Amino acid sequence: MVEYELPQTFLERLKWDHSYSNTKPHQKGKHLTLNNRTTIQELHSKGYSNRAIARELNCSPSTVGYELKRGTVSLFTGNVKRYKAVEGQSTYELHRSECGRKSLFLRRHKFIYYVSHCFHNQGWSLDACVGYALAKGIFQKDQVVSTKTLYNYVDLGLMDIKNGDLPEKVKRNTKTRRARVNKRILG
Repeated sequence: MVEYELPQTFLERLKWDHSYSNTKPHQKGKHLTLNNRTTIQELHSKGYSNRAIARELNCSPSTVGYELKRGTVSLFTGNVKRYKAVEGQSTYELHRSECGRKSLFLRRHKFIYYVSHCFHNQGWSLDACVGYALAKGIFQKDQVVSTKTLYNYVDLGLMDIKNGDLPEKVKRNTKTRRARVNKRILG
C-alpha cells in the first residue's frame, strides 16, 4: 500500500478550519440574535463593510444595512451616531411585540362587555344578545363577533361567563359516538 503525504498547508488548513466547529452559524432567513448584533457592532466599529459583515454572519448585506439603521443611536449632543447592539435588540423586540394579527376579543371589547351585561342582568342567551344588537342597530356588523366565537371565548375562559352558567351547554352531551365494528369475521 502506497502512503501519500499531505502538503503542510492542507494540514494547517484542516487544523484551523471552522467547519468542524460545534457553534452553529447564522441560518439565512432566520432572525438575528443579540450575539449576531454584537458581532455587527464590533465589526462595524472596526470599519468593515456591510458585505464583509454579512459574509461573516452568513446573511444578506441588506440585513446588515437594515440592522445598522435600526440600532443606530445619537450620542451626546446628537452629532455623533453609533450602532449599539442592545438598542437594535430592544427595537427588534418592540417591533415583534406589535406584529401579528390582533385578536377579535381585544378589538371588539365593547360588544363583549355588552353581551356579558345582557347575559347577567337580563338573563339572555349569547345568541339572543348577538341577534338583538344587530336587529336594533346597537352595534354595526363589523363590531359584532359571531355566536360561535362567543362560545369559544367562554370555553377559553376569556369572558366572565362560565360554562356552568349556560343552561343549554350543561344539558347537551358533547361526547362523540363511535360505530362499533363487528369483531366476528365471516368467511
